Amino acid sequence: MQRLGFPGGSAALRIRVTGSVLLVAHLAFVAWYTLRPLDVPWVLPPNLQPFTSIRADLALGWPAAARSLGGSLALLAPLGVLLPMAGGRLTVSPLASLLRTMAAAALLSLGIELLQTGVPGQVVDVDSLLLNTAGAACAHLALVPVGRARLRRRSEEGRWEDVPRDEPAQGRTPTIPRVGIAP
Repeated sequence: MQRLGFPGGSAALRIRVTGSVLLVAHLAFVAWYTLRPLDVPWVLPPNLQPFTSIRADLALGWPAAARSLGGSLALLAPLGVLLPMAGGRLTVSPLASLLRTMAAAALLSLGIELLQTGVPGQVVDVDSLLLNTAGAACAHLALVPVGRARLRRRSEEGRWEDVPRDEPAQGRTPTIPRVGIAP
């Protein structure tokens, strides 16, 4: 027998809708922040060699490096939580979830870097791709497994009344008399 409604109940639907709305809002902010033209007197050359700009930031000292590297780590970090939240699954392999989230963050960061080639004042930097992906992975590792475990525990304890329960057995399937089995 088919169940009508959303799997996981209305609580899971609310989590998915909230995650999707926050994801769209965050992506709109990221697009505005990274793809706006900058009015600068000079532009650094593009960095296509990994870890070059990270080393240059670390050479400036800890306060400047923390600001620069922390900003790159934090830019896509909310994706590490919002993507699994928009997916809305409680029982999923933690490794598969992490890999999916990292792949999505890396592809989104790559898309941003490619779009920045046409924006005045913005420069392509492969290190920002690495840092953005690492930020999403760190946020995912720090929050998603704990959140899923808490939500699974809540649903098992029965705190959510709208979580569907298994239906009791209704007996044997009725048969129609005098109807034979097809050869």
